[in-house]
Amino acid sequence: MESLQCCGIEQVFDDNLAATEVKRHRMRGPRKTTQVLIDYLAAQGLAGATVLDVGGGVGALHQALLAAGAGRATDVDASAAYLRAAKSEALRKGVLERISFLHGDFVALAPTIDAADIVTLDRVICCYDDAESLVALSAARARRYYALVYPWDSPLARAFSVLLNGMRRLQRTFYRSYIHPRARVEDILRANGLERQFLRRAGLWQVAVYARVRPPGSSSPLSSPA
Repeated sequence: MESLQCCGIEQVFDDNLAATEVKRHRMRGPRKTTQVLIDYLAAQGLAGATVLDVGGGVGALHQALLAAGAGRATDVDASAAYLRAAKSEALRKGVLERISFLHGDFVALAPTIDAADIVTLDRVICCYDDAESLVALSAARARRYYALVYPWDSPLARAFSVLLNGMRRLQRTFYRSYIHPRARVEDILRANGLERQFLRRAGLWQVAVYARVRPPGSSSPLSSPA
């Protein structure tokens, strides 16, 4: 059964908002925080890498990673409108055949989704109430890197979230935004064998990249090449 939060995502992230985002992206390119992720991951070497982009939006991040050398990508999004926009952009850029698109709640779909070299969540965990399940299930599918952009846990960010959620209640939408503390997110990632390699604050947002140091659910480090 689809969660109320995902129903809210369908309500809010509709065709009109997707069209606005595509127009902005074509004029200005990726958002600054997205570009920071792209630049960092590209510097690690992407040749032939697979990408799992959870909440891929209009495709800005995974399509840029494909352009930087990644081999294939999977885009999972709870918004059908954003998936349509991402497919259209992928067709325009000539990378459609290198991307798989899945519509739905990632937490529900996770058992059917393969692991990837790089897992990305760009402004996604703030859109989901059950951060523990979302982060744990997506982290378990990251073979090399886990990269995300999410709000900095600050009084200003919390106040802004409360204001936006109040407006959404008045609009009678199910969608809510969430501020999940970095300490809790990192506890989940460490439990899944990932350690932070990069962190940068950008206004109300933070950009972070984690590297796989242990297999998921194991306390033993990854074996070094002989």
